[in-house]
Amino acid sequence: MPIATKIKYYMESASWIRGMFEEGIRLKQQYGEDNIFDFSLGNPVMEPPPQFYETLRQLLAHPQPGMHRYMPNVGYAETRAAVAAQLTKETGIAFTADHIVMCVGAAAGLNVALKTLLDPGDEVIFFAPYFVEYHFYVDYHGGVAKVVPTDAHFDLDLEALEAALTPRSKVVLINSPNNPTGVIYPATTLKQLGELLQRKQREFNTTIYLLSDEPYKKLIYGGLTYPEVYPHHPNSITVTSHAKDLALPAERIGYIAVNPACADLQDVISGMSFTTRTLGFVNAPALMQRVLTRLQGVTVDMARYERQRDFLCDRLTAMGYQLVKPQGAFYIFPKSPVADDVAFVRALQTKHILTVPGRGFGTPGYFRIAYCVEDRTIERAMDGFQAVAKEFGLG
Repeated sequence: MPIATKIKYYMESASWIRGMFEEGIRLKQQYGEDNIFDFSLGNPVMEPPPQFYETLRQLLAHPQPGMHRYMPNVGYAETRAAVAAQLTKETGIAFTADHIVMCVGAAAGLNVALKTLLDPGDEVIFFAPYFVEYHFYVDYHGGVAKVVPTDAHFDLDLEALEAALTPRSKVVLINSPNNPTGVIYPATTLKQLGELLQRKQREFNTTIYLLSDEPYKKLIYGGLTYPEVYPHHPNSITVTSHAKDLALPAERIGYIAVNPACADLQDVISGMSFTTRTLGFVNAPALMQRVLTRLQGVTVDMARYERQRDFLCDRLTAMGYQLVKPQGAFYIFPKSPVADDVAFVRALQTKHILTVPGRGFGTPGYFRIAYCVEDRTIERAMDGFQAVAKEFGLG
């Protein structure tokens, strides 16, 4: 066989998200882009904020000597200091540049963290629904993935987590606001999670890291304040990207932040510096690091996403769809009216509506709508959602 058996299997079994996105490309060629309502991929249609272009122009018009040379693996000191200052402002915790590793987006950051932390056979526990790539990341670095459920409102099921924890458990991975549900795990849940992990650390005489995947951290609605993980577990690490909050998915830029209270802080940071090089990322893109140094605290217009969320939730609920209203991100995860979520997604596809079945996120019986699209796409899709709702006896 020309390629590895494992990779061939993964290619055949993975990602419903990309599969539906590619199906969308085919349908758009067949029917015209304006006649396909593509909610398959979390690919923001909003452009980056004006400050991004202004900063980029300034950097290109007045280049700094050496700005395209090699740098430390962890990133430019001034960029890490700027990120640390913003985190200190947001969390009240004294971050410095020494707690930050710049990374090639959140996906790279997760891989760097897992490669640093895992010995072969170490367990990584995460919650369904989950981002499907988690399985592959864990396997790539010799870990064992264990999945536990969330409750009926997609909050963490801590009893299920406690039952899953063993002396080989090294990382608990969470994602909030969650992809695909848009749910934000509340501070009360995070407090209980931290207490559980610290109790299990004492019981097993091990270290359990809480790894928080936070690319949607700034996309929160209704005046909510983001519940940080740092106060609740010293051995916590966060990973984020600016794909969503600055609408820069193709620029692949983000950072890893290690809790200043982490017991093995220096070893963890040094390990990440080594793995970011040896995994082949080497360092985060130089130009984007320069831009981010000047854009801390800047985001796209979150009010637009909140308005789109409200429009969709109100219309879909009126049609009879059952859903948990998301608090953040730009996804809705309604319940499929039939157990076969793939069949339901195929029914929507007959109306030129592209969504992703819930089994692609480890939770059959649901489907995901990514509403980071143009308003007209949402509005024109409503008749199709209504027609399929009636076909399946909703309303």
